[in-house]
Amino acid sequence: ETSLRAQGVRTVHFVCPSIWAWRPNRVQRLKAAADHVLCLFPFEPALLAEQGVRASYVGHPLADAIPMDIDRAAARRVLGAGDATDSLVALLPGSRQAEIRHIAPLLLASAQCLLALRPGLRFMLPVAPGLMPVLEPMARPLVQEGHLTLLEGLSHEAMAAADVALVASGTATLEAALFKCPQVIVYRLAEADWRRMRRMRLQPWVGLPNILSREFIVPERLQDEAQPDRVAADALAWLDDAVAVDRYRTRCTELHAQLRQNTGARAAQALQELIGG
Repeated sequence: ETSLRAQGVRTVHFVCPSIWAWRPNRVQRLKAAADHVLCLFPFEPALLAEQGVRASYVGHPLADAIPMDIDRAAARRVLGAGDATDSLVALLPGSRQAEIRHIAPLLLASAQCLLALRPGLRFMLPVAPGLMPVLEPMARPLVQEGHLTLLEGLSHEAMAAADVALVASGTATLEAALFKCPQVIVYRLAEADWRRMRRMRLQPWVGLPNILSREFIVPERLQDEAQPDRVAADALAWLDDAVAVDRYRTRCTELHAQLRQNTGARAAQALQELIGG
């Protein structure tokens, strides 16, 4: 808050705004409001330093919370997902109603396409609190046919158990990477919103795993490219390429180690140095 700093109150901002992806002009407001910024991603302090903003990299708390080694069989037992050899696909359409309206129908249609190509697939869809009345009518045909299970929460368990996830762009893509779950990133917006955001876009990647890797380690299907047949083809490519999956999991393990910094301790150290200074 700029008014606090104007009164001489030292301020620290936890979590850098995504100035590296959208709306770089926000950095000036951040500079006016904060004496120091605690950053979740390793590339952010250098970007802020270029704008005269002091910052420290403290790692991402999700990397501390999610185990490095994933017990896939245990996650399947929690979900009642049965035989570990069954192919399981997680559908993660987001947690906001606006996202659900645009993305859930795409993921459900992608599941139908996948079933046409691979009839034995099983699907799970974790539902965020309060969204079951919105999602259940959309998902009812697949549920009634026995192909899809709706979960009350349990998104982490679904990512740990799944062979591939279809994920709305956002924090869930980072979570899927930390769970070493192969994924296809999707996103749709209202057309006017998409045109506005596309003009502000600063780099070729949207999904966090790709941004952190500085390359497309997972496919992104955005707006007009987010078509069920394309998303299904991307998912099948993961299911049919064990070498690509191993390579992806190795890269995700590297990212996990990079982000696992004991965030609480590093943040406390940065605050102590600021107070001491």
